[in-house]
Amino acid sequence: MPSKYRNFRNSVPWIILFLEVVLIILFYFLFSDDDAPRSTISYPAFQDVNHMVIFGFGFFLTFLKRYGFSSIGFNLVITVLGVQCSVLIEDLLVLLLQRQYEDGLKRITKAAVSMTAVVISTGAVLGKTNPVQLILMAVVEIIAFHMSRSINTTLLQVPDNISMMHVHLFGAYFGLAVSSHFSEPSPRTEKNASTPKSDLLSMLGTLFLWVFWPSFNSVLLVKEKTKAIYNTYFALAVSAVTAFVLSLLTAKDGKFRMTDIHSAVLAGGVTVGYAAHIIEYPWIAMILGLLASGIAVLGSYCLQRCLHPALKIHDTSGIHFTFGLPGVLGALAQVVLFVL
Repeated sequence: MPSKYRNFRNSVPWIILFLEVVLIILFYFLFSDDDAPRSTISYPAFQDVNHMVIFGFGFFLTFLKRYGFSSIGFNLVITVLGVQCSVLIEDLLVLLLQRQYEDGLKRITKAAVSMTAVVISTGAVLGKTNPVQLILMAVVEIIAFHMSRSINTTLLQVPDNISMMHVHLFGAYFGLAVSSHFSEPSPRTEKNASTPKSDLLSMLGTLFLWVFWPSFNSVLLVKEKTKAIYNTYFALAVSAVTAFVLSLLTAKDGKFRMTDIHSAVLAGGVTVGYAAHIIEYPWIAMILGLLASGIAVLGSYCLQRCLHPALKIHDTSGIHFTFGLPGVLGALAQVVLFVL
């Protein structure tokens, strides 16, 4: 973590312990499985999502050589604390809105999906925050995300699975908003540099996410699960191919730039997540994957040099181009496909 990390070293374990005690007490009073229906989610599907959040995003954020352990270790701590908070918030909303309780497996699956927003936001502030700030951000963001999702499902009548796909947009722009309140680390400092080893570990995380992304987009679906998996795979495949092509075309030395590939191969999965279950033909998903990868690569190539300096946006791991802009494209595509 940053240089101020040692100032917080004595308080971190007590803050975590305090939060865990509070969560245990709240679970005692709020958690209930009474009259819960049979789960529509299988344990392997939950494991796929869990692998994405723990392994995929954990390694995805290891590209800064001084923060490799922080990326993986604190990703685990934040995730498990956040999942507990998410389950309790969902139970509280069920109690207030007088809904039917869901079974435990579906609860923790939805909580793990919700935590994707937090780990995406972590990518924007990586290397600029200490553990206390990360934990505070995780708690505040998971509460804000559930409030946003509750408004979408209750007032706007957005289906539950589509409202959950807002994790990409919410996580990206929440992280950028938080990042704007921290000073930008100098690119010349040793802390803000990467090594071939850290880049390799980060690419390993990208591969984990790529493999499990079809499960992520389909885990909350019941009727159209196979169609969502099918369309997500084709979108991811085309975005991966496009990422390699555009990386070569935009490189001055004619070599692949792993920075582009690292961010763009996942863009298709982000974009198609909103509409994967309603896309009738795979060529539509393939076009979305191509456009998403193009936005990710060209956005990183152009906007990072023009827009980010003007708006004073500092995006450590490129979440704006990997999750933010492809998420906007996916939301627009979902509206168009729904109208048509």
